[in-house]
Parts: sequence; structure tokens; C-alpha cells
Amino acid sequence: MENSTKKELLKIKGLRVHFDLKGQGVLHAVDGIDLDVYQGEILGLVGESGCGKTVTTLSLLRLIEPPGHISNGQLNWEGKDLLNLNHKEIRQVRGKEIAMIF
Repeated sequence: MENSTKKELLKIKGLRVHFDLKGQGVLHAVDGIDLDVYQGEILGLVGESGCGKTVTTLSLLRLIEPPGHISNGQLNWEGKDLLNLNHKEIRQVRGKEIAMIF
């Protein structure tokens, strides 16, 4: 079955996550990642230590803590814009609809 006939579950487009290092510059932890996950697919993120795997997944659940922040991009889960959900709404998604294993 082609992706065009499968339901899109996750869409990450242009995700950028930066950390302000207080006088030492800005760390660009994630700089423009795009990915799509469709129903029935399994995704594993693999890469070298420090390449942004954890920051990407924490962003998806909006768990990036200061001094980090999502500076750009779209995070959509089953058509919901995760970046525009309020605190209560994102908590309902965490663990129930989206979970991470590290």
C-alpha cells in the first residue's frame, strides 16, 4: 500500500530547536528535521551521540525545558497541531497517544 492511501499519523516539518547558552552563543540542537510516519509504520531514530535524537522526540511531547526552545517548525499528530495545544491538551496526548522509549 502506498503512503497516499495510508493515514498520516505524525508529520514533523522544519523542526528547529535551539538552546541559548547565556553569553556563549546558541546551540542549534535540531536544525530543520522533516519526517512523516503513516499508519502501520514503525520509526526508529538512529544516530551518533549528540545528533539530536532525544531533543527531537522531547520536542514532539513539548518537554524541552529552558534554556531550550522550539524556534520553528510544525509538529502534527493525527492532524492536531501539537505546538498550539494548551497544557491540559498536550498532557492528554502524552503517554496515551504518544509515548517514547529511550
